Amino acid sequence: MEMDFNLFMNDVVRQARQEIVAAGYTELKTPEEVQEVLNKKGTTLVMVNSVCGCAGGIARPAASYAVHYDKRPDQLVTVFAGQDKEATAEARNFFEGYPPSSPSFALLKDGKILTMVERHEIEGHDPASVVNKLQEYFDQYCEEV
Repeated sequence: MEMDFNLFMNDVVRQARQEIVAAGYTELKTPEEVQEVLNKKGTTLVMVNSVCGCAGGIARPAASYAVHYDKRPDQLVTVFAGQDKEATAEARNFFEGYPPSSPSFALLKDGKILTMVERHEIEGHDPASVVNKLQEYFDQYCEEV
């Protein structure tokens, strides 16, 4: 039975990764990749992915739809909580003042945290409300594309 569960979880993780990459986000799997990308000039949206239901039903769809907008971050990246643990921990070092939260979104500029959409703002909400919140932040902090 254990083997079947692991195969199932591998499939869930693979699907979750594919969804966010298909939406235009770059996966960061190592602390070095996180350092390199998050310290770049400009705005970066980090989607902290996870296998929970609110990630699949709300956060990933919101991540996909939110970026189809007049203003958006210069970079779209993702780390996977519970899977790429070191990369996620390194990304969270950038989210100063915010507790670990997944799924979540962090908006940074020049390596500094601007704001976050935390799990409590995702779980129990619909994707459209998360899209609206992200796009409000894009209006506030990002340039037109």
